[in-house]
Amino acid sequence: MSEFKLHCFAESGNAYKAALMLELTEQDWDPVFVDFFKGQTREKEWREQVNEQGEVPVLEHAGQTLTQSALILEYLAEHTGQFGARDAAEKREIWRWMLFDNHKFTAYYAALRFIYCLKESGETDVTRFLRERATAAYRIVDAHLANTPFMVGGRLTIADLSLAGYVFMPEDTGIALEEFVHIEAWKGRIKALKGWQHPYDLMPRVAL
Repeated sequence: MSEFKLHCFAESGNAYKAALMLELTEQDWDPVFVDFFKGQTREKEWREQVNEQGEVPVLEHAGQTLTQSALILEYLAEHTGQFGARDAAEKREIWRWMLFDNHKFTAYYAALRFIYCLKESGETDVTRFLRERATAAYRIVDAHLANTPFMVGGRLTIADLSLAGYVFMPEDTGIALEEFVHIEAWKGRIKALKGWQHPYDLMPRVAL
């Protein structure tokens, strides 16, 4: 039996954050497939037994159940001694970018991808709004990465893994991602890491 179990599915960028952290730190872990698109996370039993918030990822480890990707990344950094902060100031900076990711960078892009690509809504006022907001967040991260190879401290941290949740997803959201040259270079540095895998290879995928 593996030390860690991660409730996840490949289309979830938030689950990918945790899965990639587990893989890069060479943990013994197994994915537990969650059939999100058939409503599994909305089922009363699933919410009572797995996560009352109705979301993935959910990490099981040593009798604990942890939810929310940022918290899971922090827990794994503490447990493994890898990709965490070196001091209190750096910890604050890491959390500054992880909060920005959850509220802006991932939030707008993930919503756009879900509606426009996975639900195939077509272009609407909502998708145009989300694309504008996602693009603005990408500009902020791209400008930051113009001066540093990784988000905090010049090395890979959980801030990078948080922001990386959706940047490798293959769907075309209508954002010209190639224009963000510093993000593209950062993605290349992450892909070059030992253990990196694409989200669709790392976790079980939903058959849409």
